[in-house]
Amino acid sequence: MLQFLAKLVIGAFAVMIAAFILPGVHIPNFMTGLLVTAVLTLLNLVVKPLLILLTIPVTVFSFGLFLLVINAIIILLASELVPRFEVDGFWQALLFSLVFSFVHALLLQFNRRLEAKQRS
Repeated sequence: MLQFLAKLVIGAFAVMIAAFILPGVHIPNFMTGLLVTAVLTLLNLVVKPLLILLTIPVTVFSFGLFLLVINAIIILLASELVPRFEVDGFWQALLFSLVFSFVHALLLQFNRRLEAKQRS
């Protein structure tokens, strides 16, 4: 449970950093970032698999690039569900998805190294 909360906080930092970098994404505070991370986690667990299943032919035909479109749709859906989280359009959602994924991976890697250093 504690590890899940740590990943949620790391995700919120990644959301805030990505929103800071991109001009078309607006998140007013850290609590909203935390809520965005929680909603994105739920949408990725429930909605994304259904979208992937429904779009298998398009995804295969595009060599998997359509998954980027699905990620943007998930971001846009989250912006509709979370108050005060605004994304200016599809292209901003696509860029946010890419930047968020990159920053999140970097922060998770940094966290893993810190945990490994503490163990030794």
